[in-house]
Amino acid sequence: MRARLCVVFDVDGTLLDSAAPILAATAAAFAALGRPAPARAEALGVVGLSLPLALARLAPDLDAGGQAALVAAYLEAFAAGRGRHPAPLYPGARAALDALAARPGVTLAIATGKSRRGLDHVLGQYGLGGHFATLQCADDHPSKPDPAMLLAALAATGAAPGRAVMVGDTAFDIAMGRAAGVHTVGVTWGYHPAGDLAAAGAGTRARGFADLLPALDRLAGEG
Repeated sequence: MRARLCVVFDVDGTLLDSAAPILAATAAAFAALGRPAPARAEALGVVGLSLPLALARLAPDLDAGGQAALVAAYLEAFAAGRGRHPAPLYPGARAALDALAARPGVTLAIATGKSRRGLDHVLGQYGLGGHFATLQCADDHPSKPDPAMLLAALAATGAAPGRAVMVGDTAFDIAMGRAAGVHTVGVTWGYHPAGDLAAAGAGTRARGFADLLPALDRLAGEG
């Protein structure tokens, strides 16, 4: 049966507050190459892009070998810091996912710039794997804002673009959603300012999960 509404979630900055491990790994990676760490806002501003592209934006002067070394240093630092730098779910995230997963006709999916390994770790850590019908990640698709992973999620769930919504905290998420022709909800508790979400064309903005659920209910009731 075709979903009445397919809700596709970003992860970092939307469901998971992963700022601490991301900032720590970024600082360690830059230090490994003898470079100063980027400012907090700059480092968080590229979250959502695939890792090589994100780091390339932070260090555009590095050649291909330097970029590869930076990515390797980041991955090593991120793995070493796991457990020391917590990445909790945002308040209300678990309850919202539980409520949405229980609603007839609503299908949940993920489209994230995380690797498959990182995504599997998060879902296993919080026992959320069974909530999502399909998981699309950076290992299998071009980086956001290319719509490939979102289009793959629609194909996997059988949802038409007009009956789907992309929920994310960055302009990359919103641009991806618009490119795929789906509804978009920009959440303002993540890593891009609300003004950036509006400029990217977010159809709706939510300040908390208490705002998000009614917005999704309205979309589910359309048509």
